Amino acid sequence: MSAIEIVNVLSRGVTVTVSLLLAAGLLSYLVAFIAGLSRVSRFRAVRVLTTIYVEFFRGTSLLVQLFWIFFVLPQLFGIRLDPFTAGVVTLGLNYGAYASEIVRSSILAVPEGQTEAAIALNMSRFQRMRSVILPQALRTMLPGFGNISIELLKGTSLVSLITLQDMMYLAQNLRASDYSISLQVFGILLLMYFALALPLIVLSRYLERRASRGVADA
Repeated sequence: MSAIEIVNVLSRGVTVTVSLLLAAGLLSYLVAFIAGLSRVSRFRAVRVLTTIYVEFFRGTSLLVQLFWIFFVLPQLFGIRLDPFTAGVVTLGLNYGAYASEIVRSSILAVPEGQTEAAIALNMSRFQRMRSVILPQALRTMLPGFGNISIELLKGTSLVSLITLQDMMYLAQNLRASDYSISLQVFGILLLMYFALALPLIVLSRYLERRASRGVADA
């Protein structure tokens, strides 16, 4: 099989991989902000429950989580998710847990003087968070979010193990059909993942420069 034929086969999985990346990315960042803000909540119960979620998903295997959500949930609770949804949920919850630590630490990194000044202006807790703390913390979050996005792209390859036909799944099928082309298949797959990651790298660096320029101009 020629390299062009291999590329054509693997290209069929690009749409699945990119769709999974976008959907899981949206979920993970939504979870990250909810969990990150909850970690700095004034309510102890909220902080404790969020900490349990974060440490559980950070401390257990992503692959096991994927299998548990796809294979075990139907047996225990009758909750059946299609492979794509199971992949989105698992990746979103897992990487959301990691990203929530970025949100939490970035919020805590904002100087206390900023909060004290907002209190002096008679701002409510919500107003302080929305107008003073989060805009400054977001600049600190950007490098970490860029790394999480790239890690998430690489993590999407695991969904091939629950029969979702992404690039990795198609690559494994090609390899199974002819072991002699393993080098070509996985070499091309490596380049394809890098091609998908490159725009994320460029966008991340652009946003970081833009945010830093804004600080310098201020």
